[in-house]
Amino acid sequence: MTATIKHYLQFSDLSADEYAYLLQRAARLKQKFKRYENHKSLTDHTLAMIFEKASTRTRVSFEAGMYQLGGSVVHLTTGDSQLGRSEPIEDSARVISRMVDLVMIRTYEQSKLEKFAEHSRVPVINGLTNEFHPCQILADIFTFIEHRGAIKGKTVAWVGDGNNMANTWLQAAQLLDFKLHVSAPRGYELDEKLALGSSADPAHFQTFANPLDACRGAHLVTTDVWTSMGYEEENAQRLAAFADWKVDQRMMAVAQPDALFMHCLPAHRGEEVDAEVIDGPQSVVWDEAENRMHVQKALMEYLMLGRRED
Repeated sequence: MTATIKHYLQFSDLSADEYAYLLQRAARLKQKFKRYENHKSLTDHTLAMIFEKASTRTRVSFEAGMYQLGGSVVHLTTGDSQLGRSEPIEDSARVISRMVDLVMIRTYEQSKLEKFAEHSRVPVINGLTNEFHPCQILADIFTFIEHRGAIKGKTVAWVGDGNNMANTWLQAAQLLDFKLHVSAPRGYELDEKLALGSSADPAHFQTFANPLDACRGAHLVTTDVWTSMGYEEENAQRLAAFADWKVDQRMMAVAQPDALFMHCLPAHRGEEVDAEVIDGPQSVVWDEAENRMHVQKALMEYLMLGRRED
């Protein structure tokens, strides 16, 4: 049974062909949602959501999406689950996966997620780890396609911390054949070996010391908070190190004239992005946030039921 389980622990877990299906399926499910059409493909299915990191968008998007598909949700926080504390992760996985059909985990170490998946009888989805955030990048790519068409051959500029988002963008660039420009302060660079291992292809990414250069000619400019959850003790140090990496009008001006701006949220206006950019006409952050739900509906359906045409 375990040999046929498909998990989604990082972006590279699926193929380009699978992403083509998921992106089309997400568009179909979004159309149904906007037309108030019922689509109950996951009736009698249960999603367990385990949160060791707090969440707004991840919880709402998964929970609302699962209910819209006709399923039910069990919500567990750190206090409820004690994942790997009072009980080994392996045992938690064996127990929880006997009672539900799908598990989403938002936690710290990728290794904890992988250990849970190894002992799970049902698919496991990465809702965010320190290393990767595949559901967010899936939503971002879907949003780009909605507004500008195919992302293949385009250039995405990542400005800021070489974090889980940057790692995932790098996997996506290599898999879906677009170019990633990355600019991060010294000491916070992208770790391409973590993201790609020995398969790193420099044809799909380029690093820049100057963030303005990274944005030059880009079709999408995107960033994240400078201090991610779990790194709060470094906040003062990071504010100083990232001072020149705020996405502003100068950066958007050197990108393509119709370049989009994205941010996974929550945003700190005046820190990693100027208010004029995130609240300006090139920003699609609200579509991006909503699209988490639509792509995750397609993903959950696919992991449990496979490809569908209804």
